[in-house]
Amino acid sequence: MDNNSIENSILKNINKPSDVKNLSDAELELLCTEIRQILVDTVASTGGHLASNLGTVELTVALHKMFNSPEDKIIWDVGHQAYAHKLLTGRRESFSTLRTEGGISGFVRPDESEHDSFYEGHAGTSVSQAAGVAAANAAKGSKNFAVAVVGDGSFGNGMVYEALDHAGSTKTRLIIILNDNEMSISENVGAMARYLAVVRAKPEYYRFKAGTEKALRKIPIVGKSLSNHIFKLKNTLKNIIYSSSFFEDLGFKYIGPVDGHDIGHLCDAMDSAKMVEKPVIIHINTMKGRGYDHAENSPEKFHGISKFDINTGEPVQTSGSYSAEFGKILCDFAAKDKRICAITAAMALGTGLEDFSKQYAERFYDVGIAEEHAVTFGSGLSAGGMLPVFAVYSTFLQRCTDQLIHDGALQRRKLIVAVDRAGFVGEDGETHQGLFDVSLMQSMPNTTVYSPATYNEMSKAFYNAFYKDKNLVVIRYPRGRMPADTEYADLCSADYEIIGNENAENAIVTYGRLFFNAAEALKLLNGGENVKIIKLNRIKPIPEKAVEAALACKNVFFFEEGMRGGGVGEKFGCELLLRGFGGRYKLTAVEDEFVAHASVESLMEKYSMSAAKMAAMIEKEAAI
Repeated sequence: MDNNSIENSILKNINKPSDVKNLSDAELELLCTEIRQILVDTVASTGGHLASNLGTVELTVALHKMFNSPEDKIIWDVGHQAYAHKLLTGRRESFSTLRTEGGISGFVRPDESEHDSFYEGHAGTSVSQAAGVAAANAAKGSKNFAVAVVGDGSFGNGMVYEALDHAGSTKTRLIIILNDNEMSISENVGAMARYLAVVRAKPEYYRFKAGTEKALRKIPIVGKSLSNHIFKLKNTLKNIIYSSSFFEDLGFKYIGPVDGHDIGHLCDAMDSAKMVEKPVIIHINTMKGRGYDHAENSPEKFHGISKFDINTGEPVQTSGSYSAEFGKILCDFAAKDKRICAITAAMALGTGLEDFSKQYAERFYDVGIAEEHAVTFGSGLSAGGMLPVFAVYSTFLQRCTDQLIHDGALQRRKLIVAVDRAGFVGEDGETHQGLFDVSLMQSMPNTTVYSPATYNEMSKAFYNAFYKDKNLVVIRYPRGRMPADTEYADLCSADYEIIGNENAENAIVTYGRLFFNAAEALKLLNGGENVKIIKLNRIKPIPEKAVEAALACKNVFFFEEGMRGGGVGEKFGCELLLRGFGGRYKLTAVEDEFVAHASVESLMEKYSMSAAKMAAMIEKEAAI
């Protein structure tokens, strides 16, 4: 695609979804081309989710042609494939601000547009939400539709099946678009099935079917029996060809598979679905990354990507990261211990497990988007004598709290959880900030939690997890990389470390990457002669000697890149109080709020966790 050769002659006139309805077929095709151009240009500049959005352009255009948003609710599963939706719903002019501070979100959110029905950032929620909207419509006598757009990847999530099981038993105006971009459901569909799918998707088919059935039933004596027999035979043949009986057994009408890049076929299928007096599944096939060669060839790489060069497809900045270091550490341990295995919930690349998956394929398990199952599966591996490591983003760890408690900690299984993207994640915003894992785990018995700052500390924490600690062990680390120029790169503390004058009357207490900000703050405070850093590496249980090191201080400043409520800072303050601490204690953490999207650096500044803000606070409060 030549990104410089196309003028946005159609898109510039689209200010609301209804503007799509009167476009000709040729204009619709041009609109899709223009949208793809803007998607590539913008994500190259801001970073974001590209492959999934390029794959849903025609689908989005067809949805807004056939439905009336916001009266008809279009509900996007995860929401990372809704960029085209944003362009068609009044956000074209602000689209260049995507994922930037003060700009529009990379996900759908109701406070941004009336056309966004829910906050979306996690997979598997859309079917439940749409079923609820459809039920509410039915209760009110409304004729509006609820449309869920869900990818085949989300069909690995158990919540989807719970929703299908319930929704299929209703008589609501619910339409589910199954966006299949991996051919995982329809791999056996051949040319005849594709031909019949096109025929069945056309509204004329449903009009003919209804008319024929009505005529047959008018035949005296045998009419009803003949009609039932013919359509039972038709359904049997259809299920042999389509293998669609799973959905229809649940109570859905199945339409598809449909070419997800053919707007005409998509519109026909949606028109047909609107005629059916029961919930409908429209199964479409799409290609991730469509229209941009680099994304078509490497859809995983372009699922979520930082700023990149359009011509080469390569990221603007390439360097190491905590995720990559985790992958190396795990490979090193696995080379020496055949019990060590890795689990991912469809995030092998994002969590740094790509090399492990190749080198130790027999010990690598991708369970799909099923975090709850991953934890309990890991508990089973542990019971079988293995040393399982479940790598998961902090924001997705929230989904398996019950399994961590019931199937992990309570069972006293040696299960290790590597929590990636802990703390601020930046541009992905509220649905992805890794700020809740510490508070969730602080109350879990039989659990050890580490939050290393350096790569050496990461390695030490995993050694402890494999060979010293018992039961459930959690090791959390942030997005991004360790500072390249830090003088503390070789730091390898076991439980805690004191940096600076041990007899100082003022103490900064922190953990994880905030340590590097604290170390810089120490320099800003005239070398920090009367300030020390108590650096926690193990944050549960808090090392007793670390608490004792703060007892004699006049001022203790705790900085925590997480929620204040239930966090380590509150626990540390409580431990000081129980030991008779008579000084001043000040805790800086995220208060009772969700954190909006912005760069990590900006968030550090906003929440008083930057080196400059730390130093200024200590200088003021401790009169240094």
